Amino acid sequence: MSSTSTQHKLRFSGKRHRLAKPELLAPAGSLEKLKFAVHYGADAVYIGGQKYGLRSNADNFTFEEMREGVEFAARYGAKVFVATNIYAHQEDLDGVAEYLKQLEDAGIAAIIAADPAIVETAQRVAPKLEVHLSTQQSTMNWQAVQFWKEEGLPRVVLARETTMEEIAEMKARVDVELEVFIHGAMCSSVSGRCVLSNHFTDRDSNRGGCCQSCRWKYDLHADEQSVMEPGQNPFTMGSKDLCMIRHIPDLVDAGVDSFKIEGRMKSIHYVASVVNVYRQAIDAYMADPDRYELRPEWIEDIGKAANRPLNTGFFYTTPGAEEHIYEPEEKPAPYDFAAVVTDYDESTGIATVQQRSPFRPGMEVEFFGPGGRQFVQTLGEMTDEEGNPLTVARHPLQKIRLKTEFPVAPLDIMRKRLH
Repeated sequence: MSSTSTQHKLRFSGKRHRLAKPELLAPAGSLEKLKFAVHYGADAVYIGGQKYGLRSNADNFTFEEMREGVEFAARYGAKVFVATNIYAHQEDLDGVAEYLKQLEDAGIAAIIAADPAIVETAQRVAPKLEVHLSTQQSTMNWQAVQFWKEEGLPRVVLARETTMEEIAEMKARVDVELEVFIHGAMCSSVSGRCVLSNHFTDRDSNRGGCCQSCRWKYDLHADEQSVMEPGQNPFTMGSKDLCMIRHIPDLVDAGVDSFKIEGRMKSIHYVASVVNVYRQAIDAYMADPDRYELRPEWIEDIGKAANRPLNTGFFYTTPGAEEHIYEPEEKPAPYDFAAVVTDYDESTGIATVQQRSPFRPGMEVEFFGPGGRQFVQTLGEMTDEEGNPLTVARHPLQKIRLKTEFPVAPLDIMRKRLH
């Protein structure tokens, strides 16, 4: 890599020390999720291709889908990054150069890489691709950040174990962009280094096969018999999820350039809800830091999408046993994705929605869209596209017409409360 590092240091000479406004970076496990993430306020999205990523079970993108995603994102001034963050065995590197060239041709703005072989290859064969260092490198000190900057990388994605003080010191000492996870699942091991999946299922976490075995339910056994008391529940080893919505000022003041949300395997409802909240919070703080206030509805909306208890990870203190989920997992999210708006007739107030889970007249639902638009209403009469009355919307993806109390727009989401 040293043979190319001087060239790339010159290429990124003058790279801004700090983005004028923090980037909101969202996950996109499919083309549809990409469109929702961008529509709801993401400045950039990260996706996986058919190779070299750590989410082999996601609906990963073909090159054709990448091009469509890049084109859609460009309409909003957003960028698309691709995760190529495996630790490669020799056999994995066959074809990597051609793959990276194709990413460049598809208009991808950057790759997220951990393996030096992939980093060097990208710098050599796809010079228009920025290379961002993956969190899989577990970078936690400013000297390591400096090393990667000198290797030509304009951005480092820090380890989840990094503290707020360490982030501030990195930014003060090294002229490079820092990307930090601020919301989503936390790995119980050092991120990506767990080998439970390898042993239990022969699926390599570091090559995209993690089966999330830390989330399984476990029992304690001795001499082939359970030692748990009657009535005790099997336990997991999973961590609570990260949530930094209460601490936007600290993240900005520490110098975080990119606020990254975890969750390429998460639902459209989750991605839209979380992106929507962080977009509002970042915009409000940057517009007037002195008068910034955390809004209660942001906390409430995060709770509508969360599926595990939340904490602040390693930012302020080292998590203890209380930050793991040993009891059966709580499911605090009381809402489910019911439909997405596809059309709205202003003259009649009739919306056309596409069903995503069953709903019926008389049910209380909530509509929401980008920028914090939302309202609650009780559903009235519904019809199919031909005008036939419906007593329940039970068919997946069925188009349904119903009256809304306030205007809605395409890609607004209707969610229902679970009982």
